[in-house]
Amino acid sequence: MKRTISLWIGLLALAVLPAFVQTSAQATAPANVEPTGKIHGHVINPTGASQSGGTVSLNNGSKEVVTFPVDTNGDYSGSAPPGTYTFIYRTPGMEKDKQADKFENIKIVVGQDTVADDDMSRKEYVDTLPEETRKQLAEMKSHNAEALKANAIIKTLNADLKTAMADIHEADAARATAAQQLGASASKTDLAAKENEIKTAKYTDVVTLMEKDTQARPTESVLWAYLGQGQLGLKKYDEAETSFKKAIDLEAASKKPRPEIQGLANSGLGEIYARSGKVAEADAAYDAAVKADPTKASFYYKNEAVIYSQSGNTEAQAAAADKAIAANPNDPLPYYLKGQALITKATVDPKTQRIVLPEGCGEAYQKYLQLDPTGPYSADVKGILDSAGQKINSTYKATKK
Repeated sequence: MKRTISLWIGLLALAVLPAFVQTSAQATAPANVEPTGKIHGHVINPTGASQSGGTVSLNNGSKEVVTFPVDTNGDYSGSAPPGTYTFIYRTPGMEKDKQADKFENIKIVVGQDTVADDDMSRKEYVDTLPEETRKQLAEMKSHNAEALKANAIIKTLNADLKTAMADIHEADAARATAAQQLGASASKTDLAAKENEIKTAKYTDVVTLMEKDTQARPTESVLWAYLGQGQLGLKKYDEAETSFKKAIDLEAASKKPRPEIQGLANSGLGEIYARSGKVAEADAAYDAAVKADPTKASFYYKNEAVIYSQSGNTEAQAAAADKAIAANPNDPLPYYLKGQALITKATVDPKTQRIVLPEGCGEAYQKYLQLDPTGPYSADVKGILDSAGQKINSTYKATKK
């Protein structure tokens, strides 16, 4: 059973640089002269970040000799005739008689590559800016420093989330992994013990990571949701319930609630209640998950039916399967789960000794085979239908109610 979905923490946005001050500059059309030398460099804006776009020009007196574009990373490169030049940087769209920055004595030598970086965060440049611009710049630097620090933390948290998701996926596949490790001769007892060992190790890793991360960033709901997933996997239901409710409360207080987190946390509560025999509470939690994130209605209701199947509540299993079928009529598994729940009410005809299937059971099994004729449960389903004397119809269509 798939338990979770991919969720990440978004990085904080950096502040936008205010407009550059434009001062007058002379410029003429560029000219190409041979032989040449190379030049390259990097442009940094007053915030200390790379400057995207614009142009770098080399001027010889009042004559603009050559111009190079600055790429999105702030880099430029090219060739120019030998000589000593004035370096001029212009922002995108800046007029030819204006400039954002300039400095003297850039020497180009034939056969050499000159490095000429433009760091507009230097004190000499910043001091030339108007007072209001300097004030904005100081505020931006403070904001961006905090954002960069926060983003470094967020990158670590996202790496932990990626690890947690991988651990949960491996826990879901524990049965297959156990069978592969122990081989075909392993007993059911040994397989079950190995499966439990793998799950315990993986869910413990999830809890360890998420407990650390929720302490580092207690206002991030996704971390609480994944902590709940790990605790749920370890059957620490009370702790998991607290974590899921924390995630839900944080999302409710958010200016932009995220449906996928609300859905994940509510479905986690639903699983806790379903495994604890609290059917009404479980149904309400799964309905809340679907209400928050309707795009995953089939996912949530199908998981609900699987959990009821595992816990032996066939009545609730059938009801959840019906909701999953309504959400996605083309998914075969809910039909099997419905038939599996209803078959418990089957009887035996004393005259023919054939199984008498309850209403809706045969129809669900027929639909399962129609959608997945060679699926993992197809042999069992065919055997049941055969025992009931029902002909398998690959083009079966459910009767309209």
